[in-house]
Amino acid sequence: MAMTHSLLISDLHLCAKQPRSTHMFLHFMQHTAPKAEALYVLGDLLESWAGDDDLDDPFHQRITHALRTLAAGGTHLFIMHGNRDFLMAEKLAAACHATLLPDPTFLDLYGTPTLLTHGDTLCTDDAAYQSYRSQVHDPAWQQQFLNQPLAQRKNFIEQLRARSEDEKQHKSSNLMDVNDAAVSSLLRKHNYPRLIHGHTHRLNHHLHTVDGHGCERWALGDWHETGNALRCDTAGCRTISF
Repeated sequence: MAMTHSLLISDLHLCAKQPRSTHMFLHFMQHTAPKAEALYVLGDLLESWAGDDDLDDPFHQRITHALRTLAAGGTHLFIMHGNRDFLMAEKLAAACHATLLPDPTFLDLYGTPTLLTHGDTLCTDDAAYQSYRSQVHDPAWQQQFLNQPLAQRKNFIEQLRARSEDEKQHKSSNLMDVNDAAVSSLLRKHNYPRLIHGHTHRLNHHLHTVDGHGCERWALGDWHETGNALRCDTAGCRTISF
């Protein structure tokens, strides 16, 4: 009998222009995810999201159908906002039969206190990004943006994405990783749990000592070349790749 487990993924950046990652995702949803008790998506499921009025897009229909089918089969589905799809809202969650999670989310995962976050708030060395994040997470900014026509919003996001990719070429690698002090502060605030996050695309397992407490940190990888997930059960967590 298979051990009860949950799967955690992030940073798939699904879009119609990336058929490889879409194929891996659909295969994962049909063959791997249904065996799990729950699936947690820790941000950036989609490369971009202009608002829940874009649900009728044919590509988005494929993705939401796969998620809805998984949930209908009995796997609990939880989705957290990322830095690319932070405008996901209740209409999308309902279409997927998913629960939107606040960032961060604290839970007892098979007996281990665990904190889930997308991870971008931990990259505090990148001051320019943190300033941008504060702006776009402001409710007034979001409402003003969502009041614009969908086509205009999608065009703006495409320009923003292109600029972001260009800026990445000139940023140091360390600037785009988590800040150790920010990690320690978050762990301290939540009483030294296990931490699981995405965003950095740096698939790895880290051990931190904070105030004498040993804490695990699992960084999830992206799905650019290969898919990956974190499998957690009563015995702990381990990475699976495909």
